[in-house]
Amino acid sequence: MPNKTAVVTGGSRGIGRAIVLALAGAGYQVAFSYVRDETAAMELRGQLQAQGVECLALQCDVASADSVRAFFERVEAHFQRIDLLVNNAGITRDGLLATMPVKDIVEVIQTNLVGTLLCCQQVVPGMMRQRGGCIVNIGSVAAQKPGKGQSNYAAAKGGVEALTRALAVELSPRNIRVNAVAPGIVKTEMSTALIGSQEEEIQSRLLIKRYAEPEEIAEAVLYLAERGLYLTGEVLPVNGGLKMP
Repeated sequence: MPNKTAVVTGGSRGIGRAIVLALAGAGYQVAFSYVRDETAAMELRGQLQAQGVECLALQCDVASADSVRAFFERVEAHFQRIDLLVNNAGITRDGLLATMPVKDIVEVIQTNLVGTLLCCQQVVPGMMRQRGGCIVNIGSVAAQKPGKGQSNYAAAKGGVEALTRALAVELSPRNIRVNAVAPGIVKTEMSTALIGSQEEEIQSRLLIKRYAEPEEIAEAVLYLAERGLYLTGEVLPVNGGLKMP
């Protein structure tokens, strides 16, 4: 179908940026959101526009229902339709639960889980009218194989996996597929900051002795969107064979 439109949340850096580039390379028009890094967002938008890709970059905090609503209103006004939603935006606030500030619990669940729900809620009516569409949520290996200090993040991403399955059931009569990708450790600024002194221990748990490149996660998203047409309600692990300690 010509002029397919994809929306990627948290698309200016890291995994999100790789997803935006992969989708643009596959022929999608792309809208993506960013929270703070306007410089990176404008650089990516400029790169795509120079390649002739129709691209929209807008500020949006997925933790805010009002911000999410305004973002999707602008996207739909510009492109008229949304064929693919990739819920990538997320944050971490790792720490031991016994001493974790309530703020860190609430912010992680609000952004990673509630934010994903809010974005799905915005695209579903249009996809139902079109009688077709695709949603890909970005989960995490932490939902199934969490590390120490990840109780808030693991709970949020576990919720994303459950949401993926429930929404697939709800939307299948309208030809809308819902799946998730669950990355392991990916070479991004966020991961580098979190790994710190634990690198040797983490490497020992990987069957494939390296971290994933952002582009490898983007390829999994592209597969679910374009080629995995008999998949819905599934979570695709891309974690290098990460073992429990």
